[in-house]
Amino acid sequence: MSGLKPLDGVRILEVARFTFVPSAGAILADWGADVIKVEHPVAGDAQRGLVRVLGSAASVPGSSFAPIMEAPNRGKRSIGLALDHAEGRPLLEELIRRSDVFLTNYLPPTRTKLGIDVEDVRSVNPDIIFVAGSGFGADGPDRDTGGYDVTAFWARGGSADGVMPADADRPAFMPAGAYGDNIGGLSIAGGVAAAMYRRLATGEPSVLDVSLLAVGAWATQFSVNMAMLFGGPLPKLDRRTQAPGNPLTGGYRTRDGRYIQLSMLQPTRYWAEFCGLMGLDAYADDPRFTTLEAMLENCDTAYEVVRDAIARLTYADCKQRLSRGTGQWAPVQDAWDLANDESLTANGRIAEVVDAEGNPQRLVASPVKFDDNPETLTRAPQFAEHTDEVVRELGVDDNRLIELKIAGAIA
Repeated sequence: MSGLKPLDGVRILEVARFTFVPSAGAILADWGADVIKVEHPVAGDAQRGLVRVLGSAASVPGSSFAPIMEAPNRGKRSIGLALDHAEGRPLLEELIRRSDVFLTNYLPPTRTKLGIDVEDVRSVNPDIIFVAGSGFGADGPDRDTGGYDVTAFWARGGSADGVMPADADRPAFMPAGAYGDNIGGLSIAGGVAAAMYRRLATGEPSVLDVSLLAVGAWATQFSVNMAMLFGGPLPKLDRRTQAPGNPLTGGYRTRDGRYIQLSMLQPTRYWAEFCGLMGLDAYADDPRFTTLEAMLENCDTAYEVVRDAIARLTYADCKQRLSRGTGQWAPVQDAWDLANDESLTANGRIAEVVDAEGNPQRLVASPVKFDDNPETLTRAPQFAEHTDEVVRELGVDDNRLIELKIAGAIA
């Protein structure tokens, strides 16, 4: 087991805000890269100003630890640098010169205005990998249009419609904040890794564009591909089970108001076992359910048998019984359940991080585990926390450092 991480020695410059793209930077930092986050020297990342998220406080009283900032920014260093300040430009260019990857989610007009578009960055460092995260892609009518994950990924990308019943009076909400942003961050991180390999193998740097819309289409591609195959929108199915006619698929409510998800795609293979686990011995060999044809013909009755059996049990009892079987199922977990999931914990995917006040906290780790190494996370930087450190690394002496601060070029 090596203590090295796969991206140790890789240097990444991030000029991005909110979660999409910064979450990619966090993953790359998890994998060992030195990620320098450029923030406005006065305002910082606009996400730092969010004190309430989805109706809840973003942090607990007396603590600077805010998961909305920590998750997409852990492991980075922050420099407060004015991109539009003439005296800050040499610092930016030196950072570009020393970096392997440039990450941004600024729109093309802003990149042009600030001089950080592909041509500008490549004029300083021809070998740099340039990565732009966008709402709708580098080409087409919406290239200059901003988008959040709830618009570009969730609504336009098909997920909202996919989980919305035919008779719904409004679109469904995303299941979690930054849902599409974090999925998009994984896509960017994978693209960066591939681009690093390509540059190593061929010497050619890449320009990457990852849009939230494209990530949304990738996530819903089963439905998109089927719609293209049949030449029109897919019908909304009124179904009680995941696979029509199969009672051992779908979600069922327990006696205490929790849910169990069944996904036994071969119902006749698991029917007798399920009946035994649930105390339904009278149905185990019932000819109405022993063949696929018979089960399909009697699917309503079979559904009621399964529904009523689970409804008689508590969530804990149902989980305990199903865990003795060989069929596929899962408890429907809330966020707290997931934070304490035994498998996640055993695999190090819930990891400890020490906050700015020295207190232990926990965060979800990125899903890729390398070489069975334990996950080590470092907290997100405070606003402009590493400005002096990074600027000194660029060869700036203390006198010039003070001058730059007075001029407003750096924080």
